[in-house]
Formats: sequence, C-alpha cells, structure tokens
Amino acid sequence: MTDPLLSNRAVVFAYHSVGVRGIRVLLARGIRIDRVVTHHDNPGETIWFDSVADLCAEYGIPVLFDPDPETLLAQVTQIAPDFIFSFYYRHMLPATVLSQARRGAYNLHGSLLPKYRGRVPVNWAVLHGETETGVTLHEMTEKPDAGAIIAQTAVPILPDDTAHDVFAKLTVASEQTLWPAIPALLAGTAPRIVNDVSQGSYFSGRKPDDGRIDWRLPGQQVYNLHRAVAPPYPGAFTDQFGQRFVIKKARLTDAPKANLPQGLCVVDNVIFGQCGDQRVLKINELLCHGELIDAGQLQRLIDHA
Repeated sequence: MTDPLLSNRAVVFAYHSVGVRGIRVLLARGIRIDRVVTHHDNPGETIWFDSVADLCAEYGIPVLFDPDPETLLAQVTQIAPDFIFSFYYRHMLPATVLSQARRGAYNLHGSLLPKYRGRVPVNWAVLHGETETGVTLHEMTEKPDAGAIIAQTAVPILPDDTAHDVFAKLTVASEQTLWPAIPALLAGTAPRIVNDVSQGSYFSGRKPDDGRIDWRLPGQQVYNLHRAVAPPYPGAFTDQFGQRFVIKKARLTDAPKANLPQGLCVVDNVIFGQCGDQRVLKINELLCHGELIDAGQLQRLIDHA
C-alpha cells in the first residue's frame, strides 16, 4: 500500500514560459496536477511567451483563471494538495493557501536569492549591470522570496544581453533546477539552505514610464536601461523634436565625433544617442509611433524642430 504521507498531488500556480516548462517537468516526474491557477492574458501586453492555459488544455488539466481570494482558498482546501508550486505566477499567495500544502509550497524565482527578491528580477539585474543571475527553487513563506533555498542554477549575463535574452536562459535554467530537485522533494530529503534576506535587496515592479532615458547619465547606464527594457518589453524611450522615440536595437560605442548634442543625433547617416560621458549608443533600429524610422527621417525631424 502506498504511504499516504508520500503522495504526490499538487496545485500549480503558473504563467509564462517558465510556467509551461515547470508544469512539463512536474508531469514528467510523476506529479499529479489536480489544478492549475493562471492569469488571463492582458490585451494591452505584448504576449511573446508560451501559454500555460494552452498547455493545460492539451493535457486536460483543470484551470482556474485569476480567482478571487475566497474561491481560491475554497478550491485549494477542497483539493488538499501535498504540494503547491508557483512558476512565474504574478501574485503573492496568502499564508492561508500556502498552509494547505501538506508537504510544502515551492516557488521558482528568477534570481540567485537572496539577491533581487521581489518583482521583475531579470530586468533589475540587467539594469544594474550584473554579469550573472540565475534561478532559485525555494520554499514559499508569507514574506516574499524569503523561504529556505532548495536549489539554484546560475546563468551569465553577457555585455550585450537584453532582459529578453537573459529570460530565455532562465527558462532553460528553471527546468534544469526543477528536474533534479523533484525526486528529493518527493522523498522528503531535499536540502533547506538558509535564505539570508539581509544579504540581498527587495525590488518592486517597473512601469513603462521607468524606461525614460536621461541622456545626462553615463553611456553604460543608458545602455543598461535599453537592455533591461528592450522589446518585447516596452523599450527605453526619449521625447525629442516633438516626438516620442523608442530604441529597439542599439550598441554602446565611443563617440564618433566630438561636441555632439546630448540625446538623439545623426552623423554620417547613422543614428546615435549621445550620453553624459561622451559615449554614445549606435542605434540600429529606432521606433517613432511604433514604426521604424531611418536616419534621413530623423534628420528631417531635427531640422524642423
């Protein structure tokens, strides 16, 4: 007879590509998923990632979309899961829900905890010029990203990586982190490493307006902002010549010519962004009203400003 204390029923909170990968790993490891809680896609958001809802439809897993707190607690209580897993779910789970998991509640977080606790850790890491980040599987507590660490996988952030590039690495790293950890969780032998939050920082979410460029800043800081919010995120933007421009693709380089004005300019039919330390962004793709604009079009806007 199977020991009822060692069963493997789960409720999973999931969204995004990490959610899809996480669910696939659980199924492959023999976890029985009784319910997936996910989000409706926001029509105002660029949906560039995989769909948890579509995956659940494929596997016949019941789905609950954005439930109110009372409905959520009632359903999780009725299921009485052994495990709760959260994979890129966008809301904090209340303690009353977490406590329903008899064998623990676990989250995949997109940083090397205790660094970059909180929201959008990948974007914050790129913005701050980090050269490494990763994925952490940890116990969930009422305090965000503060529970004991089960496993971690590090990935590099290369000098020209955008947040989108890094997120692709973390999607793979999530699978690599979860796959070897599940057998230990099922056996009750997974390690619990202290997550010393005093050694890290908590970050809140970011808004599109946080992408506004301050051209007075050094070039590396401006470039890091571009990398952190480059499409498919809303993008780093500047308001000049009566228009709003969004940088789609760029590279940091040295100034091609002295005494350029700060901000957008055109030199030898190439678009540049001059920064406060005389370094420049060579802008390969610039958007105006959502459409690509070339150096000639930008020069005409400059001449008529």
